[in-house]
Formats: sequence, structure tokens, C-alpha cells
Amino acid sequence: MNVKAINLHLNYGRDEVLHDMNFEINEPKIYGLLGRNGAGKTSLLSLIGSFREPTSGKLLVNDEVPFENENVMQEVTLMYNKDFAGESYPPSSIVKDINRYRLNFDLEYAQQLLKKFKLEGNKAVSKLSKGKQSAFNVVVGLASRSPITIFDEVYLGMDAPARDLFYKELLKDQELHPRIIILSTHLVSEMDYLFDEVIIINEGKILLHESYDDLVSRGLTVIGSKQSVDDFAKGKEVLNEEQLGDTKSVTLYGELSEAERLSASELGLDIGPVSLHDLFIQLTKEVE
Repeated sequence: MNVKAINLHLNYGRDEVLHDMNFEINEPKIYGLLGRNGAGKTSLLSLIGSFREPTSGKLLVNDEVPFENENVMQEVTLMYNKDFAGESYPPSSIVKDINRYRLNFDLEYAQQLLKKFKLEGNKAVSKLSKGKQSAFNVVVGLASRSPITIFDEVYLGMDAPARDLFYKELLKDQELHPRIIILSTHLVSEMDYLFDEVIIINEGKILLHESYDDLVSRGLTVIGSKQSVDDFAKGKEVLNEEQLGDTKSVTLYGELSEAERLSASELGLDIGPVSLHDLFIQLTKEVE
């Protein structure tokens, strides 16, 4: 499977939501899609999921335009925070209906997941709590076994034990049935260990697309005396800085050479890692 954006633009009326996006994903990995509120994450996913057409440029799935394309639509599952107000059937009945129409759907696995998430009763989905409805979305997404499976913040209503169960099932099923999985989330610190690659959107543009390991290896904190830190950080990309008395801390973005690390040691500086959560905040913060 392959998802490719070429000079992609999307407008809502006069508002341009996505601007000149170019990226490609084509390996069976878990991709973390990150961005602040309004950055364009859901808009991008709606294009991949065949919910809408781009204003200009191209969004291709397996080199085909996905919108109203039956072949592509069978290969993509997009789960989002759906309104179940009119749904009068219980989860067990709905997954049987889905099984009739989705070629890759695994009904047996879905039924196992319903039991694990305690959704095997006869209560209508509309009568379930928000957390249980979110868990049902997770069940459908996992059991879809679609070559491209997208979860757009569907797990936010779930409590911590349910989310932990989802993460474990996700990793286990990805190992058994590899596919492209896209996780759009604000729970960066909780979910970062799931990501093979990270895509960050900022103000409708692709800010970066890198492997998780490469990205976090480029973020580091440097702590020491103000003068020493300032001398060391000169000419480097500084994402953030804080000072208390004569002690200063800066967040840098970029790889350090062995010579630079030796220099930091000679200056008495402490160097530490930066979490993906903190990197995301600093990379997407508004300029004051």
C-alpha cells in the first residue's frame, strides 16, 4: 500500500486548511500524526479516507484517487469520534453487519475484542458511555485488518486501562498482520512508544516526517552556567531556553558531533534527551 500527497491543497470556502503538502508513506508501520488543534490533521485524514476531494494537487492511494473509488475504499478504514445517537443495535450485531461488507474484516477477532473491552452485552451502542463507544470504534478499527487503518482521536473517551489494552492489542496485531496504521493523537507522551515514524503538521503544512528514533535523537537539553550554555549554543538551533539565577537550560534541535559533546563536557555542561512530547511542543509553538 502507498499513500502519496503531491502539492496538496484543501480549502473550506476561502480558508486554506492544507497548504502545498508533499509526503509519501508506503511501509507497514505505525505512523504518529501530530499537530496542534486546527493544524489540519483531520482534514488530511478525511482525504485519505475518501471523505472529500482536495481543492488542488493530488492525494493518491496506490496511485489512484481515493474519492468515490470503490477499490480504494475497501482498503482504507478511518475511525473517528462518530455520533452514535441513532444506533439502536448492540456492538455484536453491528460487527456482523460490517463483516458482510468489508473484505478484510475479521469477525472472530472482533468478537474476541468485544469481550476484552466488555462490549458483548445487548445494550445499543447509542446507550453506551462515551468511553465504551470509543472502545467500540477501536474494536472495529483493529478488526478491520484494512491495509490502511486510521484512528483519528477515537480513544480519547476511554479510561487509562482501556487505552492500555488498546495499545497492547495494536502492537500485537500489527506484528501478526502488518499494515499502515496512522494514529492521530494529542496523547503524545502516552503513545510515543507506539510510533515507528512521526509526521508533524503545523498550520496546514508538513513540518517534518521522520523515524521516531531519528527525531528524538536530535532533541537534547543542555544545562549549566549561563555563559557556558550561551557559548555552547551559539550557532545552533535553540527551541527553548529557561534560566534560574546563573543556571541556564536550553533545548537544542540537531545532532551533536563527538567533538561538540567533548566540548560540552569540558565546559561542565549536562546533556540530556528530550521527549517527543516536549519536542512537539517546542517545534510547533507560536512565535511570540
